[in-house]
Amino acid sequence: MTEVSHIVDHWFAALNESDADHRAAHLEHAWTADGHWVDPPFEGRGHAALSEMIAGTQAQYPGTRFRRTTGVDVHHDTLRYGWELAGEDGTVIVTGLDVGQLAPDGRLQRVSGFFGELPDEQAA
Repeated sequence: MTEVSHIVDHWFAALNESDADHRAAHLEHAWTADGHWVDPPFEGRGHAALSEMIAGTQAQYPGTRFRRTTGVDVHHDTLRYGWELAGEDGTVIVTGLDVGQLAPDGRLQRVSGFFGELPDEQAA
């Protein structure tokens, strides 16, 4: 479990890294070469695409940081964790939940992001 948390922490370090070379090192540590990240507004596969998506998010929300808000829950090759994107003053802009799949080597193979709270069953 600690090792998976370490992988996810590298992912968050990549999300918050503005230097492309440092971000690439975090992505290499956390993701397989063909890793697939899917969020409501975008989708990308491979380190270069993930890095571009991160750069785009940083440009759209300057001065913000992603933070993990829960532990990392793991069973078999599946994981989940909560997160938030917050401004420099701590104001939360968006929250979410990510569900992912681990590759046999323990790195991230796929992460699907969901924004906001889980929907109420009666509202769905």
